[in-house]
Order: sequence, then structure tokens, then C-alpha cells
Amino acid sequence: MRLMLHYRGILRSNGSPSHKHELRQHFHKQLKTLWSQVPLNEESRYFLQPRTDGNYCLLRPLNGFTFVPLITAEMSVVAELSITILRPESPGNLITQGGDIDNRLKTLFDALTMPRHQNALPNSAMPTADETPFFYCLLEDDNLITAVSVRTEQLLEPDVDPTMVDILIHVQTSVTRATMGNQSFG
Repeated sequence: MRLMLHYRGILRSNGSPSHKHELRQHFHKQLKTLWSQVPLNEESRYFLQPRTDGNYCLLRPLNGFTFVPLITAEMSVVAELSITILRPESPGNLITQGGDIDNRLKTLFDALTMPRHQNALPNSAMPTADETPFFYCLLEDDNLITAVSVRTEQLLEPDVDPTMVDILIHVQTSVTRATMGNQSFG
């Protein structure tokens, strides 16, 4: 499966749980649209709880949320990410004004991943109407990313916050072990 995610806004180095959750909410909207389209909208069996023999369950409850990651170890699905980041820094200024790129990428990866523990969510986080019954995210765990390529370019807009970015994330999923239940994810 191939898909493209987009984000335009602030991307902080070493983002707080609140910042990561704001980003996660942004990607949730795009992934919710993806799940409403063929072939994923035909896969309602993955929303059955509790899991039955021979069926997968993608529901991951945590702190009032029910997260639904697209890419999970249970489904034997992994992802390759190709990321283009436009930022207002001059070429070559990768580690100055907006924060170093590796810590910004870590914030991004955390935002693409469902929180694994309650402390990964802001203290006051509660699902909104749009996030009920499900909160969609890309990854169950960022260890399911098997390859990453990152390209940075200058965002040619005047008077932009130095932490502003415009990001395109091309996601290519693949299955590591084909089963009767994971063909749509490969």
C-alpha cells in the first residue's frame, strides 16, 4: 500500500507530549479518510473486540482513547518512509535555527506512532468527537519503520517562524509474512 501524509506547521525538536499529540491529531484526520476508502473500509473485521482465533484486532485502548494503527507487528506489516521537509533555513543550515533535524524527526516519528504509555499523552488529553470511537495513527511502534530517507529543501516564504515546516511523508507498506488477513496492507 502506498499513501502520502502532509503536515504544515511547527515541528519542534524534542517535542513535548502535547506537541506530539497535536501532530498525531493532524495525521489522525488524514488516516481516518484513508480508512473510509477502499480497500480499508472493507476490513471491518479488524475492529472486532476481543480478538478471536484467526482474526486480527487493531484496536489499542489507552487512557480513554481507542487507537487504530495501520501498521502493526500483529499484522506483519512494516513501512518505508520517504520524507521531504521544506523549512525556512538556507541550504546547509540543517542543525541551527529550527533545531537539529534528528530531534525534529524523532518528534515526527513519535507523532506518527500511537502512544504506548499514558505518560506519552498530555495530562488532560481526552478524545474529541472526531476521535471517537477510533483514533487512527500510522504506526503501532516506530520500530516497524524499516527504511527512512529524508530530503530537506528551503521553504521560500518570507517572514516565517524558523520552526515552521511543510512536510510530505510518502509511506510504502509491505508485509513480512503474507497471511489471508493482511493482503490489503501490503
